[in-house]
Amino acid sequence: MARLIAAFGSSHSPALNSPPEDMAGHARRDEQYLHHLDREGRKISYKDLLLSASPQIQGQITPEKIEKRIHDCEKHLDRLAASIAQAKLDALIVVGDDQREQYLDDNLPAFLVYCGKTIANSVLDLPEGAPEYWKRARSLYHEPEVPKEYPVASELAFHLVRHLVGQEFDISIGSSLPRARGEGHAFGFVHRRLMAAGVIPIVPLVVNTYYPPNQPTPRRCFQLGKALRLSIEKYSSEMKIGILASGGLSHFTVDEELDRRVLAACKAGDAKALESIPPAKLNSGSSEIRNWIVMAGAAAGMQTAWQEYVPLYRTPAGTGCGMAFMAMSY
Repeated sequence: MARLIAAFGSSHSPALNSPPEDMAGHARRDEQYLHHLDREGRKISYKDLLLSASPQIQGQITPEKIEKRIHDCEKHLDRLAASIAQAKLDALIVVGDDQREQYLDDNLPAFLVYCGKTIANSVLDLPEGAPEYWKRARSLYHEPEVPKEYPVASELAFHLVRHLVGQEFDISIGSSLPRARGEGHAFGFVHRRLMAAGVIPIVPLVVNTYYPPNQPTPRRCFQLGKALRLSIEKYSSEMKIGILASGGLSHFTVDEELDRRVLAACKAGDAKALESIPPAKLNSGSSEIRNWIVMAGAAAGMQTAWQEYVPLYRTPAGTGCGMAFMAMSY
């Protein structure tokens, strides 16, 4: 019988591949961005975010503070990669979102399990004239020279679909990627940044965190995690399986209170706290918290080995990303 033995969570922001001197480029991008949301999920301009921001944020964006926090993130990512390698997994379920990389409005499933035997990662392809800082940041997700096929635990993926349907989850499947650009950033990040010690076959589980009207509720996400665990335990092959939430936490408006609430609930296995998060707070980049809720549902009962949080601000308006890293096991 297969066993779920470990669970992980990791932010995957492009800023994680940016040296301190590149943070000014990300800040300029925030200043020009036209789709900011406040901490309650309401549309707001950068100007109004700046007017309503705490003056204390100015002390969070000094060059020294940013450099230290970027260094801390690098350290936590290295630790997470080591934790994944030490688990000696046979397969890793990666829960991530797709930001119109493969799935568009013509077919946008709430939940999809990719079941192909391999999944491709492509070479970075940005528009001509893209700034150098953005090229460096986005290279985190892509192959440097030629595309690469990564292994998928395909038989496990099909098994999960069958058993999730049996638990009344209407799961979409895909055996190939509909577009040539390769796997989305949530999955490319795991391959390129967290598997340096050795590639583990994955099961990509795509959650539509970003795009209305069919974003799953926090409760549905937690219940999916629980159903995943039951499905794993019904798999007849002797396998050690892990699950990893890719993305989050709050961005582009950093919400430390929300982030710390999510992390505390993940650590405690607190279904009520996670299921009761107002969906309005889970939009834009913060929507990726849904991936952590799925992971937490599967990992209920595990002990937290370690957990780290780094609020990486980059503008006085309070924009940036709440970076989080976590490992759990029995």
